[in-house]
Amino acid sequence: MTRIASTAWTVLVAGAFATIAFDLFGQGLSPMAGFAKLAPVGLAQQTLTTVFDSVPKGAAHTLHTLTGLVFYPLGYLLVARPLAARVTPWLHWAPVSVAYGIGLWVFALYIMASLVAGNAPFLGFTGITWVALWGHIVYAVVAAAVIERALPRPVAATPALA
Repeated sequence: MTRIASTAWTVLVAGAFATIAFDLFGQGLSPMAGFAKLAPVGLAQQTLTTVFDSVPKGAAHTLHTLTGLVFYPLGYLLVARPLAARVTPWLHWAPVSVAYGIGLWVFALYIMASLVAGNAPFLGFTGITWVALWGHIVYAVVAAAVIERALPRPVAATPALA
């Protein structure tokens, strides 16, 4: 398998496992524990309807699936990981993935839900806000774990304190 094919496969596998973890946490475990239930497809539907006025049935599910399978894992691989390697090369991937998850949360709940779809910023900081924060962190950690296992990067030694 070529390196490009291997990387593409890794992105898809990372996205699949991370999306399953996100949905399991946000739509299953969180409500079972008495917390809010995430509705990513509902938010995707609202966003698509705001942008395009009318969308075909299934478009929101497709957007949620493609975002989870492809776009968010690519964001870690092509943006968060290289940025961390440049700025903090000694830092383990786990805190980088947590920071990436927080970035995904800001993107989803502020940029998409508020600026694009017209909801209150971070959905008014209600219960769903905090479940979404943890859900995006879970997503990012799972995606990063798969990517780092399949495509490990060398970690530089901690710089000496002067």
